[in-house]
Amino acid sequence: MQHTCYRIALSVGMLATFAALGHAGDQDRPNIVVILCDDLGYADVGFNGAKDITTPQLDQLAAAGTIFTSAYVTHPFCGPSRMGLMSGRYPHSFGAPFNLPNSGQGFEDYNRQGIDPNETLISTVLQDAGYYTGAIGKWHMGYEHPFHPNQRGFDEFYGFLGGGHQYFPDRYRPIYERQIRAGKTTINDYIAPLEHNGKTVDETEYITDGLSREAVRFVQSAGDRDQPFFLYLAYNAPHSPLEAKVEDLARFAGIKDKKRQTYAAMVYAVDRGVGQLVQTLKNSGQFDDTLIVFLSDNGGKIGLGANNGPLREGKGSTHEGGYRVPMFFHWPGKVPAGDRYHHPVSALDFYPTFARLAKAEIPATKTLNGKDIWDDLLAGRSARQGEMIFALRHRSGYSDVGARRDAWKICRTAQTPWKLFHLDDDLGETHDLSAAYPEKVAAMVAEAERWSRDHTTPRWFDDEEAEQRWLETGMPNYNATFEVK
Repeated sequence: MQHTCYRIALSVGMLATFAALGHAGDQDRPNIVVILCDDLGYADVGFNGAKDITTPQLDQLAAAGTIFTSAYVTHPFCGPSRMGLMSGRYPHSFGAPFNLPNSGQGFEDYNRQGIDPNETLISTVLQDAGYYTGAIGKWHMGYEHPFHPNQRGFDEFYGFLGGGHQYFPDRYRPIYERQIRAGKTTINDYIAPLEHNGKTVDETEYITDGLSREAVRFVQSAGDRDQPFFLYLAYNAPHSPLEAKVEDLARFAGIKDKKRQTYAAMVYAVDRGVGQLVQTLKNSGQFDDTLIVFLSDNGGKIGLGANNGPLREGKGSTHEGGYRVPMFFHWPGKVPAGDRYHHPVSALDFYPTFARLAKAEIPATKTLNGKDIWDDLLAGRSARQGEMIFALRHRSGYSDVGARRDAWKICRTAQTPWKLFHLDDDLGETHDLSAAYPEKVAAMVAEAERWSRDHTTPRWFDDEEAEQRWLETGMPNYNATFEVK
């Protein structure tokens, strides 16, 4: 199959040696920081062309690193995208093609679900290799004990387990307390308290600022340890609800559209926090030893202030705007500075790349859909020449599909005819070339169908009718789903 599974292993003895040496004795193993925004549009950062949103801290890092212009995540929605990033596998392959429902939505059986406990996450691989690990912010990969970040390779967790949260504690806390006094036992995640390692905390700051504060604390704590660290900083901004601080809104008074103005202020708050994190790394002498990766979990939400231009559509779509995201790598003296990498890459590639840089052992039984891109990045060559990158969204008994190989992409929404685009010439996917290249369409569709057969029945669904529709249509029945029209 084209999506070859990559398996990497180092000897147990070598792994033990690296763990014993610690960071001071093995300085070529970088600290790794992944900064993940939530529903950030492709064109909503300065380094990708934003004119009305200022992101000076991110832009400075991007300019001193490598910007990926063709970076993809594994799904156009939050939860499956995060599970793909952390597992190194397409989420459909282990039963996670849907968002987990938020607590309080009436899907309590699904609240007992989460990312497959049998999946070894990159956090566990790094933790086992001697890294101090921290997750801060939005989790969205399971509520119960087996799925909790502290059980999935993270020494520290500060944040919330669900798919979103309100931003001002003084607004959501009274609602939460009234519901508790009324005896309600199931409360929506958006107003529930944040937690630190399983214990609720009384957050007082605007949530984005609070997460930035905790990221700074984690880095300060890591600086006192004789080991490298892995920080997964998952902001919930600029995901809805659109809520921003008054002083941040004032910076964007010139934006007349109120949703866009609030959205811009939320992105700016993230940028401010990134600046605080970077300054802490510098003050502690860790900046030059740290790989910083920045990206969004999916495209921006159309109608909620985001701009994905020049890409077509947005969050939820298998057109480019749904799962092609802003991204950069930064590591002084290691990642090429001032460069743009135009070849396709996937968030799936983080797992094997991070493991290689950390000299960490990936379990021999672990299946990966990504590949180590480090040498190709340094050489400026394609890491995925001739290989396909997929996106699949199930809905209402049908499937939306996007699949790219090199410059060519096939795309289909529900049971409409397949379309073919040449992205180098048509980034906005406006000119369908399927009639001119029917053999190419057929070959790419056949490969997408072979890929889809590895998928399993979902462990949960995201609406009350989805499971019944799945059963009624015989899914996964990809002969029907991927039939060329």
